[in-house]
Amino acid sequence: MRTVLFLTAAGLLFLGGCSQQGSTTSANVSTDSQLEQDIRARLDADADLKVAKLDVDAHAKDNKITLSGTVPTEEMRNRAVEMAKAARPGLEVTDKIDVKPREVSRSEYTEEMARDTRDRAKASGEKIGSSLDDAWIHSKISSKLVTDKDTPARKITVDVIDGVVTLRGNVDTVAAKDEAGRIAKETDGVKRVRNLLTVKAG
Repeated sequence: MRTVLFLTAAGLLFLGGCSQQGSTTSANVSTDSQLEQDIRARLDADADLKVAKLDVDAHAKDNKITLSGTVPTEEMRNRAVEMAKAARPGLEVTDKIDVKPREVSRSEYTEEMARDTRDRAKASGEKIGSSLDDAWIHSKISSKLVTDKDTPARKITVDVIDGVVTLRGNVDTVAAKDEAGRIAKETDGVKRVRNLLTVKAG
């Protein structure tokens, strides 16, 4: 009789262990590929992010993913990260997304774009000549400075008059000053660069 009771108890414990193990597995919710598909579906629901085709590297067991690729704006990068985080409670997202604004060619650049560029420049105390070329050059240099990790774009004032670019403001290092000058010189349409940036460490 004792043997029967022992075997019954052992059987119940075994079954209990199995059901517990089963619930643990289902708590993991998904495999790596399922988590990746879930994130992709969320990103693809946003028309802009769908075009960006970001890479998703998922580790469901650790509740972690890595996003990589390129988007044209900081706002889009933040949107992608937030949408991914919403996929699962406590999901850890490693953000390796690069922000690189899409360059607008001279033929695509319109008077309306130039007006927007001039309004933003005026609000920042920057000067732009009256030509469409000057506004186009200004928008390109400003975009490049914002996305370059070595240049503190918000501290640099960009003036463009008749294709001549003047850089003003304070930067922390000589390297930042040189990088800003290089960006301006390598921009199409620029005739000359006056790099008046002042290096003020700290």
